[in-house]
Amino acid sequence: MTILDGKKLSQKIKEEVKKEASALKEKGITPGLAVILVGNDPASQVYVGMKAKACKESGIYSVVHEFPETISQKELLETIEMINKNPNIHGLLIQLPLPKHIDTTKVLEAVDPAKDVDGFHPYNVGRLVAGLDSFAPCTPLGVMEMFKEYNIDVKGLDACVVGASNIVGKPMQALLLNEFATVDICHIHTKDLAAHTKRADIVIVGVGKINLITADMVKDGAIVVDIGINKTEDGKLVGDVDFENVSKKASYITPVPGGVGPMTIAMLLKNTIKAAKLLS
Repeated sequence: MTILDGKKLSQKIKEEVKKEASALKEKGITPGLAVILVGNDPASQVYVGMKAKACKESGIYSVVHEFPETISQKELLETIEMINKNPNIHGLLIQLPLPKHIDTTKVLEAVDPAKDVDGFHPYNVGRLVAGLDSFAPCTPLGVMEMFKEYNIDVKGLDACVVGASNIVGKPMQALLLNEFATVDICHIHTKDLAAHTKRADIVIVGVGKINLITADMVKDGAIVVDIGINKTEDGKLVGDVDFENVSKKASYITPVPGGVGPMTIAMLLKNTIKAAKLLS
């Protein structure tokens, strides 16, 4: 069994990003990322802080626009328009979730697709599904980068994606399909989850439920990727996979923490560099 070490790989990517940022600066271009944070959700604040720190370490200029939960949709859209027009900002990220009175779809659609480093704009979603060059969401993109690093060729393999969110599950399916994996996608209404996961060569799960995937649900030698992040009652961070028992059967497995999590931020940096190159 091999651990897919996202922490180690993310450091390698950050070093590559640092070199690319330095090369762009020599041409007079400083890659810039703007983040919009609405409200005071503790998890969102932690993520935004981590992103800002990673940008600083990698030579990317970053700015965080913080707004109270009571911000109007009009004001938010005006801020997005201002950032879209700013030539010094190459990437724009809207930290989700947004408050209930804000139309999330409208907000995401207002982002310039060329600055959509999160890959959530319908334009980029469409290009991803069509197999064209686009900005793909950072978490599933990070999973594909891990496969590449560990020489895991998904072509012809049976993959089961558990969770059908727009942020993880659906783009994960598209990225796997683009690499010619056979993809099965499961969700809350799937009748018999184990019947799908048991026959898969690759099981990727991201739903936010502790021990959802148990050892009897995966076959020997399966590649298991855990995107879930949960806190136990004693404050320990765990994923959606029963790591202790599933790891005994898997050929490759991601830990939580230290697996997919660090890759998400690394791919955000990579997407920001890509945007800086395209817009310059």
